[in-house]
Amino acid sequence: MATTLASKGQVTIPKQICDALNLSPGSAVEFAVNNEGEVVIHKVDAPASCKPDRYEAARGKADVKWRTDDLMTLLRGEA
Repeated sequence: MATTLASKGQVTIPKQICDALNLSPGSAVEFAVNNEGEVVIHKVDAPASCKPDRYEAARGKADVKWRTDDLMTLLRGEA
């Protein structure tokens, strides 16, 4: 499988390689050169910084249907 280096230093990863590594657009990959001088590509697992927002699990979960006026009265302590 041959590919051509673009003017910006980019290459297209052949479909067979993408399929073998289960790569899709936006996948993170890491390149390395082994002792034999061969380039090795690895799929990078999502880093810890890409964890879902800690509030995401709670978002949209309230099952109490507040009216705005009632909620504001409660929050302001007016009763």
